Amino acid sequence: MSDGDSERDGFEAGVSSSQGDPRVLLAMNAVLSTLFAWTIVWGLSYLGAIEFGFVNVATAAIVLFAMTYLVTMS
Repeated sequence: MSDGDSERDGFEAGVSSSQGDPRVLLAMNAVLSTLFAWTIVWGLSYLGAIEFGFVNVATAAIVLFAMTYLVTMS
């Protein structure tokens, strides 16, 4: 049997040295920004502040995506 601590150290070393694929991060950012934008626009339309529509959701998603991208890349 192998020692649990040595496996843990190996896993931590592997995770800390991994840079990941930036395409996955961009895809996750796009999907999550779209879902969050849909939620925000739906909530605001429920309150009567704006109209729920594709253009409003897309605009909010682009703004959220850009803000998230700028914050994570700085």
